[in-house]
Amino acid sequence: MVAGGSMARSGGYKDYWSILQVPRGADQAAVKQAFRRLARQYHPDVKPNDKAAEGRFKEINEAYEVLSDPEKRRRYEQFGRFWSGGRGQASGGAGVEMDFQNYGNFDEFINDLLGRFGEGKGSGGFSASGFPRPGRTRPRPLDLDAEASLEIPFAEAFHGCERTLAVRTLGKNQESVQVRIPAGILPATRLRLKGKGNLQPGTGRRGDLYLKVQLKPHPVWRLEGGQLKADLMLGLDEAVLGGEIEVPTPQGAATVTVPAGIQPGQSLRLRGQGWPSPAGRKDLLFTVVIHVPQSPSPQELALLRQWAICRTSSPRQAMARQAVLPKP
Repeated sequence: MVAGGSMARSGGYKDYWSILQVPRGADQAAVKQAFRRLARQYHPDVKPNDKAAEGRFKEINEAYEVLSDPEKRRRYEQFGRFWSGGRGQASGGAGVEMDFQNYGNFDEFINDLLGRFGEGKGSGGFSASGFPRPGRTRPRPLDLDAEASLEIPFAEAFHGCERTLAVRTLGKNQESVQVRIPAGILPATRLRLKGKGNLQPGTGRRGDLYLKVQLKPHPVWRLEGGQLKADLMLGLDEAVLGGEIEVPTPQGAATVTVPAGIQPGQSLRLRGQGWPSPAGRKDLLFTVVIHVPQSPSPQELALLRQWAICRTSSPRQAMARQAVLPKP
């Protein structure tokens, strides 16, 4: 093995095993591990202005390009210095000159470089011509699309908004994208950001990013299947007597008519005051809840006692008729 200064040659023969400092016949895992170690050591960005290191780095690239490719490695092991036959010669580092400053860390650089040599997903079963090698099935292509979740406040989903999101960090540079959230977006909606997904190393191909939108809970409003709903507290007198009352909506106060004698759990509909949609605002639904005062005033207590005296029927009368379970 070589200690690191020059490429082992014999009459033009390049000993790629010695260049990578691995034993002859080493498996792919050992070859890759050696390449990672030596690339870290001799990369020009690690050793700037070092011509010897730059030359060594190109030798390492060339050796790895051959030994990591099963077909090139087979020809190399079989034919030695004549393995390329005038074609398929290793590049000697050409085409892999990459700016280390574009990567967040050295692992990103190494992974990208490995990808350029066909180590990424979907490359192992192909020859240089692009056709599957004999006895191999075409591997599943790398899925370049990515998905992320985005949780937004209820108000932003109702009115729509714009968000600036960081989608990728390259060294000191951060790639951002402006995202428009349409008014009335529904939970679990997927927004497509074209060309902002995963980057395929070595090719420049990039997939799409899909944002799955979720809504933060709101203390008043809830969204059920695109229908905006809320509980509406009614006083006992309002439920019994009915009439027009003022109610809140997402865009201010409105008036709704309460039928006399309305029961808890029944709904009131306010047309055109609900969730936005392409066809216009939907209806707003209120579910009636009777408000029972915790600390009634003496006057309220007196009126309630008088009501109890005047009441003509028991509120449990219907229940009493149906509650007894007779023996068979």
